[in-house]
Amino acid sequence: MSDDHAYQAISAYSDKLIHTPNIDQIADEGVIFTNACVTNSICAPSRATILTGKHNHINGKIDNGAPFDTNQVTFPQLFQKAGYQTAMFGKLHFGNDPKGVDDFMILPGQGHYINPAFITKSGDTTITGYVTDIITDLTLDWLKAKRDTEKPFLVMYLHKAPHRPWWPSPEKFKEFTKKEFPLPETLFDDYQNRGTAAQTAEMNILYDLRYGHDSKIRPETFASMDSIKPYIKPYNWGGSDGFSTSFARANNVQKDLYEPVLDSINIWFKQNWRLLNDREKMEWKYQRYMQDYLGSISSVDDNVGRVLDYLQESGLDKNTIVVYTSDQGFYLGEHGWFDKRFIYNESFKTPLMIRWPNRIKPGIKKTEMVQNLDFAQTLLEAATITPPADMQGESLLPLLLGRDKEWTRDAVYYHYYEYPSVHMVKRHYGIVTEAYKLAHFYYDVDEWELYDRFKDHHEMNNVYDDPAYKKIVANLKTELADLRLKYRDSRELDLYYINKYLDK
Repeated sequence: MSDDHAYQAISAYSDKLIHTPNIDQIADEGVIFTNACVTNSICAPSRATILTGKHNHINGKIDNGAPFDTNQVTFPQLFQKAGYQTAMFGKLHFGNDPKGVDDFMILPGQGHYINPAFITKSGDTTITGYVTDIITDLTLDWLKAKRDTEKPFLVMYLHKAPHRPWWPSPEKFKEFTKKEFPLPETLFDDYQNRGTAAQTAEMNILYDLRYGHDSKIRPETFASMDSIKPYIKPYNWGGSDGFSTSFARANNVQKDLYEPVLDSINIWFKQNWRLLNDREKMEWKYQRYMQDYLGSISSVDDNVGRVLDYLQESGLDKNTIVVYTSDQGFYLGEHGWFDKRFIYNESFKTPLMIRWPNRIKPGIKKTEMVQNLDFAQTLLEAATITPPADMQGESLLPLLLGRDKEWTRDAVYYHYYEYPSVHMVKRHYGIVTEAYKLAHFYYDVDEWELYDRFKDHHEMNNVYDDPAYKKIVANLKTELADLRLKYRDSRELDLYYINKYLDK
């Protein structure tokens, strides 16, 4: 699993931005889901849902700050109990003692790209190098040297990349800053025909992408310029300017590899920024964003290839299920945005591809509505481990093994809580089918939005008040109420969480 990996940045879904041959291989040799989605598009809550097979109002992790209910049973615990050897390497994001894991080296919190620290069973350690390479080294070392060949195994190989602030490896930084990427059709979206939430969110590339945290403009470059417009947000983000996080951890040899490219970016910025109009500034910031984001993903793809190569060389590929996914989607300039959080497609959908030799036919594409809520039950049932009755997902095995008639779910439930907070995306819940998306934004607004997913691929036109959709709205509201009841979500819970935030 990677972090914030947009499906648009995997060539198995779209080849407009980047070629990812190794990740694509998993799809080519198995199944790819085009409507895979999350229950809550934000990092730690998504991971809590994956581990428990339960919505966040049940497992406690409604947002990045809320505590995870440690009494919850996670699927690695069940694998471990069933005799599997278990291991986790990379980014968990919450907690420092993952349950049900025999061996682990995990990043504290968000972790760092350069010379990252790791939490281990024997104490903290720091490893010199680039985080994506290191996480792969740890995973391969476990598979080669620490795995008990007499036992089945479960390995969670979890990348930090491409989480913000994006620091590609030195070679990818040099390569990708020379690239130019096509602009999204909706880069200059004015949010007409949408609700208050889209109009007031703070994740616009022009106004909200930070100069230092994200665009690699050095503090001294920024300070030397009398006026930079638009300058709505502070230079840094949360006290961090991007240079004081991962880059500050680099040794002199590593910094020397980055400095020539950083120099070229900063010299250009100082000479040209004041000459650009707002449209040109938006395009420049978009290109800088894509160069670093996609450069980080290129390393992920290279390293996924290393793991797949080892599975093949060792013969493990013949009897190993391989799953590739992300903790949610991400905006790559669509609607002028970066980040995630919304029920809208780019953040709601997540990449999902599964390879299972001799069981899944190669090259299958599935459009059914599946969720990260389903991962735990799917893996447990594939391993013939009985899932607990209180898990809320549905096993994907019928879709994987050609028993499509056994799959009966046609709608999924979504609930986002983290507001007021960074990026200011309002709280909302909703129901999504292959054809429609109905969302209710609440807390300090009371607005409904409906999108026709077949006619309006970019979700630009809220048709909630269109008389032609009156019956569809009524039916979806009924189904939404049923889903809230099914998953034990309620207005009372909404008010409870709101009051908790007001107390803060």
